[in-house]
Amino acid sequence: MSDRVATAGTALDSGEEISAWETIRLGAAISPELKEGFGGTVALALLGTAGRVVVPIAVQQTLDKGVNGPHGIDMGFVGMMAVVATIAMVVTGFSSYLMTARLFTTAEKGLATLRIKAFRHVHDLPLLTQNTERRGALVSRVTSDVDQVSQFLVFGGVIGIVSIGQVLVATVIMLFYSWQLTIVVWVCFAPLFLSLQYFQRRLSDSYAVVRRMVGQMLAAVSEPVVGAVVVRTHAIEGRTQARINESISEYQAASTRAQGLTAFSFSLGGVSAGLANAGVLIFGIWLGQGHLWASGVTSGEVLAFAFLVTLFVSPVQMGTQVLTDAQNAIAGWRRVIGILETPADLDDPGPAGVQLPHVPLSVTFSHVDFAYPGGPPVLRDVDEEILAGTRVAVVGETGSGKTTFAKILTRLMDPTSGTVLLAGHDLREVDFASLRRRVVLVPQEGFLFDSTLYANAAYGDLDATPDDVQRAIVELGLGDWLAGLPLGLQTRVGQRGESMSAGERQLVALIRAHLADPDLLVLDEATSAVDPALEMRIARALELLMSGRTSVTIAHRLSTAENADEVIVFDKGVVVQRGRHPDLVAEGGVYGRLHSSWVAQQST
Repeated sequence: MSDRVATAGTALDSGEEISAWETIRLGAAISPELKEGFGGTVALALLGTAGRVVVPIAVQQTLDKGVNGPHGIDMGFVGMMAVVATIAMVVTGFSSYLMTARLFTTAEKGLATLRIKAFRHVHDLPLLTQNTERRGALVSRVTSDVDQVSQFLVFGGVIGIVSIGQVLVATVIMLFYSWQLTIVVWVCFAPLFLSLQYFQRRLSDSYAVVRRMVGQMLAAVSEPVVGAVVVRTHAIEGRTQARINESISEYQAASTRAQGLTAFSFSLGGVSAGLANAGVLIFGIWLGQGHLWASGVTSGEVLAFAFLVTLFVSPVQMGTQVLTDAQNAIAGWRRVIGILETPADLDDPGPAGVQLPHVPLSVTFSHVDFAYPGGPPVLRDVDEEILAGTRVAVVGETGSGKTTFAKILTRLMDPTSGTVLLAGHDLREVDFASLRRRVVLVPQEGFLFDSTLYANAAYGDLDATPDDVQRAIVELGLGDWLAGLPLGLQTRVGQRGESMSAGERQLVALIRAHLADPDLLVLDEATSAVDPALEMRIARALELLMSGRTSVTIAHRLSTAENADEVIVFDKGVVVQRGRHPDLVAEGGVYGRLHSSWVAQQST
């Protein structure tokens, strides 16, 4: 893949914009299917174009030899020319059909590859990039932007190939009939041809803005749909609608500017076509009288030339629309390539990497520092060891670095400097597949997909059967909860799990973790979203989950820290205390202050 990174789009495309040809070259490299059978497709296009020029030649021959010949009307010759023209039209139509079918098939295969690669790479993007790029804008890159490329390749590509071939063939035949009239036609179209580079540049800039506005509009629309509850409960429908209206207006303005350029270039093509037809008529009559270093041309040749001018004019006029579609498609293509060329921040060593053992894992942070790009250090010289099979709670005020500690531990991010070891192995050398099997993160709020309870729970083990999921639920002491659901494991959870309470969503996250059977369990205070009625049940489930495993809990409530073997205390990115809960309470310091504040809250 090219080293030109992040050159197309919004947050992902800062830097110099790659050229149209470079975009096409990169796109073809990403989707090699686009080049399959290209030579045959071009051959069919040329065959179809050649068939079109047979008709004006047949008309000329019919008029000059079959009608105005020296021996009068020759119906046999006229009939033969009619048959030739008919055969030419049939061949042209069949060639065009085959060319379109081939182009459609290869384009869709190539674009399917592009979509798959782009969607897959979204998951490999740095977390910071994912968090700063609005979700609607990311989705637009693998949907509407690819659709623009598809529309151009399937339809604009057909027209473009045929148009280029038609112009070239028409010019050659016109030169055969009259080089003088050919010059007239080209002079009439010279202003349009000379301005194409200017229009290409302006259209490229305009449609780059249009594609960006599409992403922003989709983001503006999708956010309030996902956050509909917040919009209604806070009565901010008016403000939300105003934001949507603003994004729609910005898209409308950008699209109007781009279409204005398109309309101007198309009208310029129409003017050129009118001048060409008028010029051919006037100069054709003049040449027919023997002027301008030429013997007189026949009426059949003038009529044939008029047909040829039509074959020349039509693709040139269509070329302005093809140019518009091309710039729109290339702008979208650049945005998709912008995703694919944004490097993943984490390198997966793959199967050749370290395979973690299926035993409780030890953890070692060796002089680990971390800072977000352009920001101050979030973690500084973290040098800690967690023994295999122990339960550790990580505490600290908001922004102290404890969540970043968990992300680095689970390799959602790599440290800026220093090393993290799991069971003595550098985390960067561990095969991702092995890492995700042996290390499981249970987030503070479990995310559920719009499917059944069974399907969501089985994300912990994709091979789990309904009986396996049922067994896991019973082992966690949640059998009566499952029995209370209307359809049991087949209960649908709704979009983002909205048919379930926050506590029930967290239950599903714990079931996933149990099915995954990890050796290192990282919990972002998995009970913080659970109501009191479920807290004891979840506590028992957590006891089972943590038994015989290494566990690290990001504790927001110090009741979790009370039950840990050890507590690690963060303050402003630095580990300031470590020890057992009672010892740290007696020691005071940051932990003592946090504990006093927590006790005061519990007593109110």
